[in-house]
Formats: sequence, structure tokens, C-alpha cells
Amino acid sequence: MLNLFVLSLFVLIVFSGNAQLQTTDSTEVNELDEVIITATRTLRQLSSLPLPAQIVSSKEIKSVNSLRLSDILNEQTGLITVPDFGGGEGIQLQGLDSQYILILIDGAPLIGRSAGTLDISRITVGNIKQIEIVKGASSSLYGSEALGGVINIITENSKYGYTGNVDYRVGRNNTQDVSLTLGYRNDKFSINSFINRNSSDGYDLNKEDDLKTVEPYSNYTFSTKLKYNFSENTNLFISGRYYAQNQKYVASETLEGESEINEWNVHLKLNHTYNEKWNSYFEFYTTRYKADEYLNDADDFLFSEGDFNQFLLRPEIRATYIPNEKNSIIGGLGWNHETLVRTYFSTSPEFNSPYVYLQYDANPTKDINILLGARFDNHSEYESQFSPKAAIRFEFNDKLSVKGSLGYGFKAPDFRQLYFDFTNSTVGYTVLGYNTVISRIPELEAEGQILNIIVPISEFEKVLNPENSIGLNIGGIYQPISNLTLDINLFRNNIQDLIDTRVIANKTNGQNVFSYYNISNVYTQGFEFNAVWKPNNYFKLSGGYQLLFAKDKEAERAFKDGEVYARETPSSPSFQLDKDDYFGLFNRSRHMANIKTFYTIERWKLNTNIRGSYRSKYGLFDTNTNSYLDSFDVFVKGYTIWDWAVNKTLYKNYELGLGIDNIFDFTDAQNISNISGRLFYGRININF
Repeated sequence: MLNLFVLSLFVLIVFSGNAQLQTTDSTEVNELDEVIITATRTLRQLSSLPLPAQIVSSKEIKSVNSLRLSDILNEQTGLITVPDFGGGEGIQLQGLDSQYILILIDGAPLIGRSAGTLDISRITVGNIKQIEIVKGASSSLYGSEALGGVINIITENSKYGYTGNVDYRVGRNNTQDVSLTLGYRNDKFSINSFINRNSSDGYDLNKEDDLKTVEPYSNYTFSTKLKYNFSENTNLFISGRYYAQNQKYVASETLEGESEINEWNVHLKLNHTYNEKWNSYFEFYTTRYKADEYLNDADDFLFSEGDFNQFLLRPEIRATYIPNEKNSIIGGLGWNHETLVRTYFSTSPEFNSPYVYLQYDANPTKDINILLGARFDNHSEYESQFSPKAAIRFEFNDKLSVKGSLGYGFKAPDFRQLYFDFTNSTVGYTVLGYNTVISRIPELEAEGQILNIIVPISEFEKVLNPENSIGLNIGGIYQPISNLTLDINLFRNNIQDLIDTRVIANKTNGQNVFSYYNISNVYTQGFEFNAVWKPNNYFKLSGGYQLLFAKDKEAERAFKDGEVYARETPSSPSFQLDKDDYFGLFNRSRHMANIKTFYTIERWKLNTNIRGSYRSKYGLFDTNTNSYLDSFDVFVKGYTIWDWAVNKTLYKNYELGLGIDNIFDFTDAQNISNISGRLFYGRININF
């Protein structure tokens, strides 16, 4: 109730201030059509797309004073960042884990999924022009990892002349973030360079032990974009990015060390327009992600160390043919070359996967848009994949349009699932990659470590299939009045051949040998609703809601047939559960919502905003030992996070900012490691 009261009071003040202070331009709303490229790999107006997509603008990113990509995505409908066991934050979209969401920077993929999660907290937002989010299977354009959707971070370009910007923010936990941007542009040449340093003393949510929830760290980001126009028809784009992080690594009261991350990527594109109908470009992209860590014991002797060194090389040629105003065709072919050197791997694997894709974009009438696409991926380690997609949009009138899309997405088995060879030296269990089982199990038997084999080795003579999904999205946009937009999207993702772990053998030390295998179907379904009301140029109110059901079909059958039992306490008798007791997949909330209001007082050169995000209860573990998440398990309680920011411009080129993240100081030390508590901060931005 207190949260709702604060929000209501804020909105009331906003309207009151709006009525008194904004005496000019009270009805005009300058709404530009947002342009997106990720959904079709061509420039398209967001409002005309037949696919579920959204854009987070640079204006919003700057006004909320956020530091990292994870801060921004947590406030978008249907998205939530989920911390992994290593402290990184991956993004969950439409109930699909981060391993199924492709993350791009300027259209090029990021790598470094050491445990399946790509840590998006390592991405600074200081030089972001906009964030494009495409929901639903997108493998028809992007291949593996785009099973659930694509998030593309578009970075800033230089403006004409010499420009520069310095930004500094300091907050609780000695969190400091400083950025410098320098740019130059003329008619033929432009360059934009960006430097960022982010550091923190970390924080501790649990005072009962000597360990911190997040240890102290510092990281740096360096990036440069260069464009050169050889002529009106030919231009060259080159970009480079380097990221480095050092963090204290503490595993226990007697074991501590450091972890280091180094990442770089280089991106080159040469574009040429032949005539009004034909254009093409050659793209070359390469990147390396390297992570090293070590632990020393109390006597400062080396206890353990690990390394992760992944490399990706990708050349691609693409062409676009536009025969007339109503039709366009885009096609491309490329090749992915990927290697990984990692501790606890049975080999140094190498992946090679050539691919080709084609997309047809048609407007048979002014009210209908049809999108048809497909991609073929040939891979050296798994079966070839054909990924089709179809989408359609129909505009009834200026106020109402409907759209629907159906697509196939896939996620290739990663290096870890194929080649892992790890034995925990303390506990004694072993984890083997699928391709390692045939050679490693006989070796363990010969060493006398295997008590009995549960899964015959012959089952590992086949290949581990890619996870795949059929994604369906149906929605519409309704604009009853010019300043109010309502958007709804219903979705269903059917995932087959989900890769999971299972016990394949028992060891003589009482522990088990685990490996990976394809299991039966899983699905996520629900709907998303977004509303945006912008009565004038000074005020904007938006809100979103997602209803999600994420379940395993085999689990549903087991509950329905009365095969699942539970105990309220370990000593109480067990009782049978029915189908209504099955909650679903772990770490998924049934309800998520957000509300954001932005207000500008032009006379004072001031803008302010307040944002709230809600996540309902979810389960992290099976606490009654029946292997499922049911209504008698222990759940993480639902919570709401409120953030507030205000920014004031001084003397045109200076801006001061203040804010509070997590106003009501919500924390959950036991279950949630990425929410640090209330955080006060100040910020200064200088343009020159």
C-alpha cells in the first residue's frame, strides 16, 4: 500500500506541475516513428513490423541514469535478469533461459557463455544509441542461440564536427562509473571513441558469514567506430571493442584469489550500392573471450585454477534486391569458425558451420505485410538445421492492426555439454560431456572408480541433438486516441530435445557420474500487454504485464496420473499430488509487471522519472525431494523494486543527476544475489 501511495502521489504532483508550468505546446506530441534493423536485417519502422519487437531509446537510457545493460532490461516487459552461480546475470525472455537469447552489439554476437549464461552486466550503456529487442524464434536470420529471441545493442555514431562527452556517477558501496566519448564527423569520414571504467567495493547481504555477496571489482571498456565513404555508393565500417575486468575471488574463509576477464572483438563491413535495386556488403567479424581464475589456500599455496578461452571467426556476404516498392529480398551466406580451450575439457574442440539464409518481405497491398524467411546451418558436430519463419501483419485502419509470426529456433549443444571432463576434488562427483562418455567411462572403470553403469555407453554413440523450438506469437496494436497505444502479444514456445543432466553411473566413493542428454518437451506460453500514454511532450506514462506458464509436458503427465508425492515436513507421511499442484519450471514467475512515468519541466530544464518492477513468487529448488516444483515447495516471495531519478541541465552543456535505486531497500540475502539494497547516487555529465 505504501508503494502505491508514493506512486499515486508522484503522478498527482506531475499532473499538477504540468498544468501550472507547461503553458506552451500543451497538446502537440512530436512522436517520431522508431526505426529498427534487428528484426529483418533491413531498416523498418517499428510500428510496421509483423513481429513482436520493442526499442529502448537513448533518451530513456540516459534519463534513468543506469550503468549496465542488466539495469535497463530488468525494466522491460517480459524480461528479467537471473544471476547464475558465478555471479553473472543472464536474461530470461518469455520464460526462456539466457542460453536461448542471442546478444548482439551492432549486429555482431557476443561470446563467453562459460556455464550457458552470457553475463550482460559486463555491458556498459554509456554509448548506446538504442536497444532493439525481438521476441520469438529468430534462427531464420541468426542461427543458433536465437531460439527465444535477439537483443541487439546499437552504439552511438558521431555528430558533425568535433564532439565530446564526460560522464561520472558515484553511489553507495563506492560504486563509481566514469565515461569519456570523443567524436568527429564530416561528409566522408567519422570516428567515435568511448572509454568507460566501472568499479565497486562490492556488497554483503548476509552478515552471518565472512564472505561477501559480491566481491570488489573494477572493469574497463574501450570501443571505437570508424566510417569512411569512398563515394555515395560505397562505404566502409570498422569497429573494435576491448573489455577487461579484475575481481577478487573468495570461495571460503581459507580459499581466495582473483578472477580476470579479457574480451575483444573486431567488426568490419564494406557496403556497396550498385543501383536502386541492388546493394550488398561483405562483413568480417572476429572475437575472443578469455577468463582466468585461481584460488590460494591459507598458506598462499595454489589450491585450484581454471581458464576459459573462446574464439569466434565469422565472414559473411549479404545482398539485398528491391525490385519495386512492394517487395524486397535479402540473402546471405557465411561461415562460423569457433574454438575453445578450457580447464577440465577432454580435448580442445573446434566447430565449423557454414550457413545460408534468405528472406522475402512483401507488401501485396498497403494494409498487408508478409515476411517469409529461412536459414540452413551445416555443422561439424551436430545434424544440419533448417530454420523457417513466416510472419504477417494486417492493418484494419489507422487505429488497429494485428500481426502473427511462426518460426523455428534452435540452440546447438555447447562445448561444455559435449566435451566437459570434470571431477570435483572435494566432493568426488564427475561431470562428462556427451562426446566424452565413450572414452572416459572405460578409463574410470579400469581405475576402479565405477561401481555400476546406469546408462549403457551404447546410448552415447549417436549425436546429442540441438535443442529446438516452434515459436508462435499473435498480437495486435490498438490506438484509440493519438496519444494512447495499447499492445498485446500472445506467445507459445514448444521446446523439444531440451538438454539436461542425468546420472549415468555410480562411483565407488558413493558419488555419481553425470552427463547430458535430450529430454522430452517443455513449453512456455502466456501473454504480454503494454500501454503507453503520452498526452503531451512533457509527460509519458507506460506500463507492462506478462502472464507466464512454463512447464514440462512429462511432469504434467506424471502429476495427472497421480505418480507424484510430497511431504510437508521430512518426518511427515507422504501424500499424492494432483495436476493442479504442479507449478512449472524452476526460476519462473507467473506474473511480472512494470510501470514507468517520465516528466519534463522545460522551463526548469529538468526531467524526472519513477519506475517500478514487480516479480511474483518463484521456486529455485525442489524442497520436498520429488524432483518437481509443486505448491508444497518453498518459494521465493514476490517483490517490487522502485527506482527514482532526476536530472537538471545547467548552462546548456552541463547536467546534474541524482537518484535512488531500490527506494524501499528490498533485499533477499538467501535467494537473490543481484539486488544489493537501497543505492543513493549522484551524476554529472559534461558535453563539449
